[in-house]
Amino acid sequence: MEWLRPAAFAGSLIYSIIGVVVFWVCFMLIDRLTPYKLWSEICERQNMALAIVVAAMALGISLIVAAAIHG
Repeated sequence: MEWLRPAAFAGSLIYSIIGVVVFWVCFMLIDRLTPYKLWSEICERQNMALAIVVAAMALGISLIVAAAIHG
């Protein structure tokens, strides 16, 4: 029941928000570094290969952020 303490809950919430912000910034940076817009290429042109690469990139960034937060 330690996770129900207000301090533990607040810490988890803050780290979650920080993790999502760091992930979003990294994704936007990678989107700007590519020669085309990832979202329009995946949604409008239905580029499945790019969608798989972006999914792998998202998982990689997520693992790095989670490891950095967890310590």
